Amino acid sequence: MELLDKLQTFKKPLMVLGTSSGAGKSLTATAICRILKNLGEKPIPFKGQNMSNNAWVDWDGGEMAYSQALQAFACGVVPSSEMNPILLKPQGNSKSEVIHLGKSIGITTAKNYYEDWFLPGWEIIKKSLDSIYKKDPNCRLVIEGAGSPVEMNLMHRDLTNLKLAKYLEASCILVADIERGGVFAQIIGTLELMNQEEKKLIKGIVINRFRGDLSLFNEGKKWIENKTQIPILGIIPWLNDKFPPEDSLDLLERKSNITKPEINVGIIKLPSISNFSDFDPLENEDLVSIEWIKESRKLFQFDFIIIPGSKQTIKDLLFLEKSGLCRDIRDYSKNNGNIFGICGGLQMLGETLKDPFSKESSITNLEQINGIGLLPLKTTFLKKKITRQINSESLWPCKSVIQGFEIHNGVTELNTTYNTQEIKPIFKDIDLGWYIEKNKLGTIAGTYIHGIFENDIWRDYYINLIRKKKNLPRLAKKTRPYKIKRESIINNLANEFNKNLDISSLIN
Repeated sequence: MELLDKLQTFKKPLMVLGTSSGAGKSLTATAICRILKNLGEKPIPFKGQNMSNNAWVDWDGGEMAYSQALQAFACGVVPSSEMNPILLKPQGNSKSEVIHLGKSIGITTAKNYYEDWFLPGWEIIKKSLDSIYKKDPNCRLVIEGAGSPVEMNLMHRDLTNLKLAKYLEASCILVADIERGGVFAQIIGTLELMNQEEKKLIKGIVINRFRGDLSLFNEGKKWIENKTQIPILGIIPWLNDKFPPEDSLDLLERKSNITKPEINVGIIKLPSISNFSDFDPLENEDLVSIEWIKESRKLFQFDFIIIPGSKQTIKDLLFLEKSGLCRDIRDYSKNNGNIFGICGGLQMLGETLKDPFSKESSITNLEQINGIGLLPLKTTFLKKKITRQINSESLWPCKSVIQGFEIHNGVTELNTTYNTQEIKPIFKDIDLGWYIEKNKLGTIAGTYIHGIFENDIWRDYYINLIRKKKNLPRLAKKTRPYKIKRESIINNLANEFNKNLDISSLIN
């Protein structure tokens, strides 16, 4: 029997649509996942198609958007790429890598995507839904839409909003962001652009990011409900807890709220930055302040700087050179600065990078490019991407069990002409990262492991290493595992939504 014939026997899915990108769909879906879990249900997150370079790797080595992994954590289930069957990873110049069920299957332009990938994409979405329901027929899907559901030039080829809502006969919630202004126009305009069949699917409206006295919006609430004949299910206040942004552009708006930091961290804002959720554990450290660096400047105010992952490593390396940031990073190193690179950042810290198959740059036939040159490493980008979960043991700055994952093209090796006694492996698996410690005055280190800072013992030792170099006392704190703190953040998010959002009418 086809899935479509079985839908009447399943719990009705909930779907979170938004009036625009960044309206708060992802966090709303995350909160609902935890609320349903707390009610004893079996929620499963789903987003048919996501466009993001902030990725996660499941236990089968499949790539998926980090936001769906976070929602899976909120559901109390193991993330799987079938929860996000289509992932598009932007590469610039209107091109994206296409990932189906966790596996990279090609590169497309935006124009060709709708012509060539729509039908295969819809089949992958239906296959994933069928697999999820076969594994747990008693689950309730919590589906996140993408962008706006009423982009009129794209609606006939939209895989992940109203087409999916109609297919599953989902109960839809429309989220609008009042912080952006024009919330009435957002809601009314979105609904007016839907046909009657689509509009009937909208069972409630959520006003997100409200500041100030809620009573001042009473008349506005009545007006919206009278105009639309759709109830407002909740008005969500502005929340301060930090979650990873869906879009790297949102990083520029994130400001540290630490008033008296003891450690100042600078993170290079690469144009093609990926996996920026790597830094969530640092953002949740009480005495650590993070600042994003997007242009050339003196870096001496920072206790350590991080060069993050990149979707286009060579392109971003050329940006660093052209902007002057390469020079700034080298000057920082000469003055005993501490530098840490992750994935593409590790590759950039090396001496040479080769891209014979144009995997990390739009430049064809690129034989070789010089790296920043602070680690004696050489990287060659190959055709096949490495994606896997990691379980290893660190050797520096302490011995501890390490978990994380790899997502990268390229193989990195030591330059054997260098005095390799000075550069040492960070992990027992020696090809996962290296470091140089300069007479205890500064360190240059890099790793392929995403999620390295989620390893609590390792993170504490690294921060205390920096504190020692700054003549600060070692933090003798009892480590609070980041994963427990992440659970606390999800619970706080769900509690705030639960106080201000009534979804009882949608799940009975």
